[in-house]
Amino acid sequence: QVQLVEFGGGLVQAGGSLRLSCTASGLSFRNQPMAWFRQAPGKEREFVASIMRIGGSPKYADSVKGRFTISRDYIKTTVYLQMNSLKPEDTAIYYCAANSGPIRDPDRTYEYDYWGQGTQVTVSS
Repeated sequence: QVQLVEFGGGLVQAGGSLRLSCTASGLSFRNQPMAWFRQAPGKEREFVASIMRIGGSPKYADSVKGRFTISRDYIKTTVYLQMNSLKPEDTAIYYCAANSGPIRDPDRTYEYDYWGQGTQVTVSS
């Protein structure tokens, strides 16, 4: 049974930092594509960042480039999202996503079979 569990959300002031983590179980993890998406109230779920298999280049949404960094720890089977210079518009529920096989479009929700429960990030102005 595949499980993705996120940690690290919270309340932070604008300009601050948070690090989200997502621990995966039930997956081989080494080659599975992993990603972070977010969903603000009244909006659709949107892509934030993705990281593919070993040696693959990460991909970022334009809105977070230069501020967010995605990484993965193969020993801990955990993917991280380091978020710096946070803005009020980053406020959302952040979801970790994974798929059991290769994907074509890492910024599309339909590419991912597995999702975490989400963690709330709130950035105050």
